[in-house]
Amino acid sequence: MSSLPRPGALSDTRGQRPLSGLLPRAARRVLTRRLPGTLAGPALLGLSLLALPAAGADRVFENLRGYTWTADGLRRFEALRISSAGRVVATGNSETIGRGDGLRHIDGKGATLLPGLIDAHGHVLDLGRTALQVDLSDASSLKEALRKVEAFATAHADASWILGRGWNQELWPSRTFPLASDLDAVINDRPVFLTRVDGHAAWANTHAMRLAGVDAQTREPDGGAILRTDEGEPSGVFVDAAMTLIESEIPQPTAAQDEAALLLAIEQLASVGVTSVHDAGVSAATVDLYRKLADEGRLELRVYAMLSGAEENLRSFEAPLIGYGKDRLTVRSVKLYADGALGSRGAALLAAYSDVTSTRGLLFHDLAEMRRLIEKINARGFQASVHAIGDAANRLVLDAFSSVQGGRPSGLRNRIEHAQVVAPDDLSRFRELGLVASMQFTHATSDKNMAEARVGPDRIEGAYAWRSLVDRGTLLAGGSDFPVEDPNPFFGLHAAVARQDRHGRPPGGWYAGQALNVGEALRAFTLNAAYAAHQEDRLGSLEPGKWADFILVDRDPFSIPARDLWRVQVVETWLAGERIYWQAAENADFSSLPGDARRHRDFREP
Repeated sequence: MSSLPRPGALSDTRGQRPLSGLLPRAARRVLTRRLPGTLAGPALLGLSLLALPAAGADRVFENLRGYTWTADGLRRFEALRISSAGRVVATGNSETIGRGDGLRHIDGKGATLLPGLIDAHGHVLDLGRTALQVDLSDASSLKEALRKVEAFATAHADASWILGRGWNQELWPSRTFPLASDLDAVINDRPVFLTRVDGHAAWANTHAMRLAGVDAQTREPDGGAILRTDEGEPSGVFVDAAMTLIESEIPQPTAAQDEAALLLAIEQLASVGVTSVHDAGVSAATVDLYRKLADEGRLELRVYAMLSGAEENLRSFEAPLIGYGKDRLTVRSVKLYADGALGSRGAALLAAYSDVTSTRGLLFHDLAEMRRLIEKINARGFQASVHAIGDAANRLVLDAFSSVQGGRPSGLRNRIEHAQVVAPDDLSRFRELGLVASMQFTHATSDKNMAEARVGPDRIEGAYAWRSLVDRGTLLAGGSDFPVEDPNPFFGLHAAVARQDRHGRPPGGWYAGQALNVGEALRAFTLNAAYAAHQEDRLGSLEPGKWADFILVDRDPFSIPARDLWRVQVVETWLAGERIYWQAAENADFSSLPGDARRHRDFREP
């Protein structure tokens, strides 16, 4: 087992346009490498036009403001040398690494260069599918949500089901769960099923409930809840396992539709600088799609896949799949669930919710079953990655890992996904057991308006407790949980450092004592995330022998105020020494570029 990587030595315009408005129309076209945007300046355009692969020649990018991690901490460099095989040869300056015959020199003109960003917890297929559904993430009221659903249904008259996600009643003036009757008022001739922002609750209309045979006599499945009216009828909101009562009736997408959704998501991730993602809960069928894309040379993303559950999907694998398709696909982890989410009160708490004292949430497994599942996963050589939100769920998972691992760290680097509310007495156990805390920093800034109401002023001290975990020696891997949150990792960096939303609220930061510094936050999205996937020997930093996965950005995150970190825009994204995304100037002409480079040319909506 490798030792935990050392913490980084460094202490402490315009945001990227959301893609949700572009992708539905773009999805009906052949996918392109890039999406519309404006360069930060003509100097970077000069780099874009020059930095094309040269067969058989090393390339030296010079005049850079570069950052990477080494054994000594965070290091600055001015030049990056890349081999023709897409690997890092060296970092330094032009005098030390830029000498030799046959080198190709590219003037970076002062651009800031960072290692490619790794999202340690996302849902790639869901991201692509969401682009083709009604998006309720910015609905600020029930009325606005209903208007969006009605408009989508009108525009998609041939859709047999109206599907969508992103609603959050905590952002609405009423702050109450919606009803089936609300949806019935705008669409009652087709079934409607809308997933909550956290993915742990859904809202259905009466037509959908009738198709599924759900009525007052329907019993709740284990690990799920059906919200009901005062008369005992289903209200239209289904929590966690109860969602399957409706989902089982929804026609499944075809393999071709899912392939198109994956490609859409990959395009979007490249545009925000994500070169690798830990896909948190995939089916064996989705792994097959990834293999197909890799075999065809179309998987322009490194995927560390977590199989969904320890039963059917795991049966397809005798052992982990590592480095498939030029190191684009690895299947080495299995995703389990211990509880639901805080917003829908499905997270399992040790004591009752502070705002609804009749419930403690939902535990999906008891300790014996959780231990059995982890043992089964680890025995096959797979890492166990367990979703745990509430303090009761986190304690149960910690107890299960402690039992399976004999109270010691495991070379499999088991993980807890989210680790959102942790009892203070349990915080030190992450380090004692060598567990990775896989954190999604924007969850804190999204949840700040309801989290303390859910758990009260005492328990909130152990919630979203990044600084407390880091100070105890726990490794944090950074992610977004897209499409629950926006996939832009700079939004996560901003949340980690500022503990504010992108409107600067609250002043001074929400429980600012739990904030990270810029170096720690960026490391969570690079080297720490690579370590969490057993990939720190080839990803996460720009060191000799590692893949040349890197991004160029329009400003230096180490030299701007924390409040502006979310404004950083990705100008170019490179994977294994090949540029896979760039922002092109409105008047850029790529028609003269040779061969493979023409695939990268600008794409615009008519």
